[in-house]
Amino acid sequence: MNNSLIWDTSLIRRYDQPGPRYTSYPTAVQFTGDFDQSLYNKAVASRDPSKPLSLYFHIPFCDTVCYYCGCNKIVTKHRSKAEPYLELLIQEMAMQSELFGRHAPVQQLHLGGGTPTFLNDDQMKQLMHAAEKYFRLVHDDDSDYSIEIDPREADWSTMGALRELGFNRISLGVQDFDVRVQTAVNRIQPISLTEDLIDASRALNFKSINLDLIYGLPFQSVSSFMNTVEKVIQLHPDRLSVFNYAHLPHRFKPQRRINSNDLPSPAEKLRMMEETTARLLDAGYVYIGMDHFALPDDDLAMAQEEGVLHRNFQGYTTHGHCDLIAMGVSSISQVGNVFAQNFPDMDNYTQRINNGQLPTYRGLQSTDEDMMRSHVIRRLICDFKLDFHSLENDLDINFLDTFRPELEQLKVMQEDGLLELDEQSLKVLPRGRLLIRNICMVFDQYLKAQTEQRFSRVI
Repeated sequence: MNNSLIWDTSLIRRYDQPGPRYTSYPTAVQFTGDFDQSLYNKAVASRDPSKPLSLYFHIPFCDTVCYYCGCNKIVTKHRSKAEPYLELLIQEMAMQSELFGRHAPVQQLHLGGGTPTFLNDDQMKQLMHAAEKYFRLVHDDDSDYSIEIDPREADWSTMGALRELGFNRISLGVQDFDVRVQTAVNRIQPISLTEDLIDASRALNFKSINLDLIYGLPFQSVSSFMNTVEKVIQLHPDRLSVFNYAHLPHRFKPQRRINSNDLPSPAEKLRMMEETTARLLDAGYVYIGMDHFALPDDDLAMAQEEGVLHRNFQGYTTHGHCDLIAMGVSSISQVGNVFAQNFPDMDNYTQRINNGQLPTYRGLQSTDEDMMRSHVIRRLICDFKLDFHSLENDLDINFLDTFRPELEQLKVMQEDGLLELDEQSLKVLPRGRLLIRNICMVFDQYLKAQTEQRFSRVI
């Protein structure tokens, strides 16, 4: 794949608006509280029982709050709270296993949070042994068993314990190495902690390391953030996620502790991302899309080259063929055309589990129209192109007739140099790759009715 990008500041400013990240389509904004649990059960009953699975476990606890965070979390110093939650997770596993059986291989497993390493080694072992009991975990070269790690909450011993349990990918939260920025967001994290865990991961033969960065945090400048980027390049992670900080204090209470006057200007944020993108490409990283970068020999880059990259609630993935079972508060499962989300609060989650019920509080059954548009958006966001003939075979439609209004709307983007469009295909051009969310939004039939700002800005 041609990995060239052209940063056009005037175009980016014109198109820089809030928009979905399309980890699903329809997005979670469309989920409804009157969702019928039987729809999920029917989707499970109708699936091929040998179809591979992806498991997700949400561990919501954090020892301290990071002021920028918009995740579903429980901030507590009481480590004892992990044990009863773990028991609930295991009960939920048992209920899901009763529905799915143990025939399907689990090719992907992910622990997110919160802070998954809030669990101690024994609790992590208890969780994974329960997963082994209720599902058919597969430990081979094709399996991806990953975990998000706060470097303040782990050491070499932790990494050894995780490796023994079968984890082979890690994601480390860095955000920024600048001490002034770290202080402003209440996340003091010396670079030595990150270096130690990377050294441990390589010594223990973890096959992939991802680092998360955030630009737009208080007291960041172009020069200070580029210092962080240079240090990250020296660490040579396999993957990088470089996220735009969305300051939404009306939605996320911890963000109210951030003084908006300390935030970099929109113009400076754009320069941060421009210089970061250029520097990472110069260092040999491939732009996967949507703020994600990877080394050319990483599975994500190779999957994109082969046209089999996928996107779901865990971001870009090579396991789009798996049904997703998500467990824990707020987590979202997808089985076939059905989405089901758990209660986000501990009280309702606990009550449902103790009543012997799956803790679903909202969801959605996608229509045929939704599935068609989801396929188009996914191929755009993963491949940066659409082949109309291929889509017609996949979807049994006449693409030009079905999407005539959208193709007409895209002509403005074609005139702006974001894409190339003819009767056979759509190709996103180097000027348009950073604005792929905008192009996908044209195919989103729900956005026109959206009145509240629920999404981050595209850059």
